Amino acid sequence: MSAEAAPRPLPPSLDLTGRVALVTGASRGIGRAIAITLAERGASVIVNYAKSEAAANEVCGVIAQHGGTAVAIGFDVGDDVAVDAAIKSIVETRGGLDILVNNAGVSIDALMMRARLEDFDALLRTNLRGTFACCKAATRHLLKAKDKGRVINLTSVVGEQGNAGQSMYAATKAGVIGLTKSLARELASRQVTVNAVAPGFIDTDMTQAALQGDARTALVAQIPLGRVGDAREVAEAVAWLASPAASYITGHVLRINGGLLI
Repeated sequence: MSAEAAPRPLPPSLDLTGRVALVTGASRGIGRAIAITLAERGASVIVNYAKSEAAANEVCGVIAQHGGTAVAIGFDVGDDVAVDAAIKSIVETRGGLDILVNNAGVSIDALMMRARLEDFDALLRTNLRGTFACCKAATRHLLKAKDKGRVINLTSVVGEQGNAGQSMYAATKAGVIGLTKSLARELASRQVTVNAVAPGFIDTDMTQAALQGDARTALVAQIPLGRVGDAREVAEAVAWLASPAASYITGHVLRINGGLLI
């Protein structure tokens, strides 16, 4: 259901018809692609945004244009009261919650000697605390979804391998991996799966602004596949983990990095 591709018939193992999915940070970039792809699979999608209401509504418009169902809802994932209220409202109006995709995140880079604790706190608030808050608020509803329940957390290649100048960001993304593995063990007895997706360098507005010219050339030279990734490639992986086809996978970190980390 993207503007670039018409809907196509789906095998039952990939069909998400009737499922309700919340995607945080879905107004742009990877989150936008995830929301559109889940809707393409048949899910009813809640497009979360923090500030960009117009952009979130645009995503909903793309989905509706191709026959899907989506609604935009604004809340800050770092505000646990707002998270609780939003998920309660989603369950009341949509009849439940089956899929939670924790995509909302921010990045602030600095070498350790120049790193500011207030920046670290901001990263922790959105990237780790926000993921935790959404998981906590959604858990009881996902348990009711039973074997349809899915949590997919977005982490990063730097959460596993680290990167100079990104110690703060890497720490929060490594925390998401620990959270994912622990929650997977907690929910497994009810057939709810919890997985993480770890993108490498993906073409989004943020990475395009940060990686230009020689810096981009040098980065691509480190990637065995010889290119940066596309947001749609991440979204396809998330949709697969959300589908019946991935029902026996939990606690896994799926790397989408072109071979940057093997």
